[in-house]
Amino acid sequence: MIVTLTPNPSIDRTITLSEPLARGEVLRSISTHDDAGGKGVNVAQVVRQAGQLAVAVLPGDHDDPLLVRLRELRLTHRAVPTGLASRINLTLAEPDGVTTKVNAPGSALDPAHLDALINEVARETPGARWAVLSGSLPPGVPSHWYADVIARVAGDGLSIALDTSGEPLREAVRRQPHRIDLIKPNETELADLVGVDASTLTTVDAVVAAAMPLIDAGIGAVLVTLGPAGAVLVSGEGSWHADAPSVEARSTVGAGDSALAGYLLGALDGLDAAKRLSLAVAYGSAAAALPGSTMPRPADLPPLPDVHHWNEG
Repeated sequence: MIVTLTPNPSIDRTITLSEPLARGEVLRSISTHDDAGGKGVNVAQVVRQAGQLAVAVLPGDHDDPLLVRLRELRLTHRAVPTGLASRINLTLAEPDGVTTKVNAPGSALDPAHLDALINEVARETPGARWAVLSGSLPPGVPSHWYADVIARVAGDGLSIALDTSGEPLREAVRRQPHRIDLIKPNETELADLVGVDASTLTTVDAVVAAAMPLIDAGIGAVLVTLGPAGAVLVSGEGSWHADAPSVEARSTVGAGDSALAGYLLGALDGLDAAKRLSLAVAYGSAAAALPGSTMPRPADLPPLPDVHHWNEG
């Protein structure tokens, strides 16, 4: 089983445009669709659709539209009531598959809400294989909060995956590196984390070199998603690269979350590092080929890409 924590979930509203986005112009839409969103919610949905158990922990009231959608999806979840409305993130999807996202900041949570979220995760993790901590933090939440969550829930048999960015990622890596089994940055987030120029991460060698100090610090593995260039996996056992399959991109929303879910599904099935990476890239590509915030099912997967072992670690 996988438990996910999403402290700043959202309704993901996708507006599909009939023409390319143009600033200052009046545009027409083809459709508008609202989906339950948030990185951990997306991961849980992909995992559940693949036939594995998943529980999503998040803030939200019973009558919040986000919680209503989770019940419609029959996605098992544990919600902490806050009396606050879930944020709405806007995605503008152009005909050629280019997407523009406008993310709202979310509502501030008080310390009691934050403690309740941690307690819900701790309640669900006994017997779970992975805890996935993901997404941005709501306004006012201290940047070390994910590090605090890891300290509270890490235990024997539970692996921790962290998918966030900026200060929350830096603080967790600085404070709890040996308790983090996986992080999933894209190349920009990786560059920010290790203090290099993102424009230098244009080759697999450069990505591997940037990720290695994180492995040396104690992180179990680094899964770097590279969009159309696939993904790189770095661990103490070695480094691997997989190219992305050729798909017609319709929306990149949730592609990184789907890649993480694919990796975790491989881990649940006991697959080796290369096969986990192959599944990660296939799920990420499948998400990019689907409209809006639609999360992929196994039937949506393209052929699994080949994986190249980059070095022997």
